[in-house]
Amino acid sequence: MRVRSTLGNGFQEVIYQRALELEMALGELGFAREMEMPIFYRGTQIGTRRVDFYVEDEVMVELKAIVELEDVHLAQAINYLEAYNIKIGLLINFGSKSLQFKRLLNKKHKPNLN
Repeated sequence: MRVRSTLGNGFQEVIYQRALELEMALGELGFAREMEMPIFYRGTQIGTRRVDFYVEDEVMVELKAIVELEDVHLAQAINYLEAYNIKIGLLINFGSKSLQFKRLLNKKHKPNLN
């Protein structure tokens, strides 16, 4: 990925967000950065959470800038997919020695039949 090869590791997450935002715009992808999404519990909105990127109205992208991805980060990203009813997610870690990424699938996804 161009962002990682250009910047390397060691920056804060927000730096990678800004660089990835530029790359997506240059690639003419439709996306929203830090899109606020509601969290519901039993039909009642109980809060909101911002996803790092929501791409092409289909894929949630979560960024990290940590030494190593752990199971807790994967679980958190999967929880977001389920809470937002998004089918596909991508967890990207720019902080490790080499780029880490995980493709995530929401097995509880319910298609919107509008």
